[in-house]
Amino acid sequence: MTDNYHPQQNHLLAALSADTYSRLQPHLELMSFPLGMVLYESGDTLHHVYFPLDSIVSLLYVMKNGASAVMPVS
Repeated sequence: MTDNYHPQQNHLLAALSADTYSRLQPHLELMSFPLGMVLYESGDTLHHVYFPLDSIVSLLYVMKNGASAVMPVS
C-alpha cells in the first residue's frame, strides 16, 4: 500500500465531526481489491463496512430471466 491515501479522501468519512472520526480512525484499515472482486453476495451477513477512496462500487441485480442491471453506488 502507498502512503498517498488518507481515509478522509472518502466523502462520508470527511463529513464526520473530528470527535466521531477520531473514535472510528483506529478501526480503519487500507485495503486493496482486484478488479471485479465481489464484496458481498445476496443474503450474506455483513461483517465489514467499506469506504472507497479511489474506486467504484456497484450493486449488480440479476433478474429471474438471467438479465442483469448494474447500479453504481460510489
